[in-house]
Amino acid sequence: MSNSSNAPSAEDIARITELLGRVPQGKCEVVVRALDGDPVVLRNQPLLPDGTPMPTLYWLCGARENVLIGRLEATGAVNQVEAELDAALIAAAHDRYAAERDALIPADHTGPRPFGGVAGTRIGVKCLHAHFGWWLAGGNDPVGDWVAEKLGVSRSSYIRATAKPVAAIDIGTNSTNLLIADAQGNDIAREVHVTGLGRGVVHDNMLNEEAIARTVSRLQHYADLIAQHEVGTVRVTATEACRRATNAAVFLDQAEAVLGTRPHIIAGTEEGRLAYSGALSHLPAHDGITLVIDIGGGSTEIMIGEKTLQHAVSFPVGTVVLTESHLAHDPPRPEELTNAIGFVTDFMDDLIRDHPEVLNATRVVGVAGSIVTIAAVEIGLQEFDATALHGARMTRENVEEVFRTLATETLADRKFNPGLPADRADVIVGGCCVLVGVMRKLRIPEIMVSVNNLLDGLVRDELGLA
Repeated sequence: MSNSSNAPSAEDIARITELLGRVPQGKCEVVVRALDGDPVVLRNQPLLPDGTPMPTLYWLCGARENVLIGRLEATGAVNQVEAELDAALIAAAHDRYAAERDALIPADHTGPRPFGGVAGTRIGVKCLHAHFGWWLAGGNDPVGDWVAEKLGVSRSSYIRATAKPVAAIDIGTNSTNLLIADAQGNDIAREVHVTGLGRGVVHDNMLNEEAIARTVSRLQHYADLIAQHEVGTVRVTATEACRRATNAAVFLDQAEAVLGTRPHIIAGTEEGRLAYSGALSHLPAHDGITLVIDIGGGSTEIMIGEKTLQHAVSFPVGTVVLTESHLAHDPPRPEELTNAIGFVTDFMDDLIRDHPEVLNATRVVGVAGSIVTIAAVEIGLQEFDATALHGARMTRENVEEVFRTLATETLADRKFNPGLPADRADVIVGGCCVLVGVMRKLRIPEIMVSVNNLLDGLVRDELGLA
């Protein structure tokens, strides 16, 4: 779904024709203007009227910007940016660009489709103009960031098209969550529901019919809310359960039929990038190394950054996966808990070997259901209270105490703990095992809770918020 209220006027078309040296092909929108109103960035449709694929979604047409970037490219900037930026971050940007463009292709289209990401490539950097155009339009593009820094340019020097509300849906292994925000990024609606899409996937790599039905039913409710709030753009991601499942397409087809847009299965590193952006979006800036830990149902992401994200690492172990693979008894046996924690610390050994700076973090932030739930239990909240949880701090001793309490109770007794939703009680011990294993191995003395997460990262991406 996309807002198309920014169609160019006759004057715009004349000016765009002058800037491009030709009449623009197909339908386009002016999504970025200079402060004097001159068109700077166009958003094209992915298909021309005759069905010809159009790989470039965002086209930089601004006269000044094209001159400046042309000069920058003449100095060897394409090779320079490829040398300075992590290739995986560039590749992830191409994937995001392609997903945004391809979501605009009609579901019944059977002809040729656009290929590649920014400037029609999926590897490296082909054209700084295309990256900068997307960045100006709000795209999360590290190459665009790099160009802007070199040029000394900020988005505040431009006028972005007024946007309708945006929506983000995160379809996880354990829960399916929605955020609708206004054009400034303020919450309009936020919902979190356990749907258990990935229950059992660890055993046979298959999504079961009941889990698919539960999740699609929840997505129908979200579609109704999206329509009610007249949302302009919807971003939908699917994570570890769909990454693992060999029949993920069955679910994606049903989800697309309900939502009108197909969920995008994102890589674990992209999941980490979005979670990092969301987690820190409403926390004060920090002078030092920040570690963000996102414990999901199917995977755990650990992100390292200072002023910006430096590394995002994903491990295929989460609350549901660890519960179903290691915790067979009720309550779990001591040896099961030991093995589960050991499974987590083995992954942490790999993390320390590849990124030893994780041991030097001066701030650790935890996000997502398990960590928020553990904090709620530690505080003893009778009802969910985002204000009480956001910014709350737990020492490792606090986490170990919650772990000992929950792990020694039967499921029936565990449900009576204040702060523990009944629909998370069966997998929360697995979540405790992940957090305990991470904190022990990385020698983390304290963790701060953020109630903002991947959903907030998606919204910030869409709105181009810093």
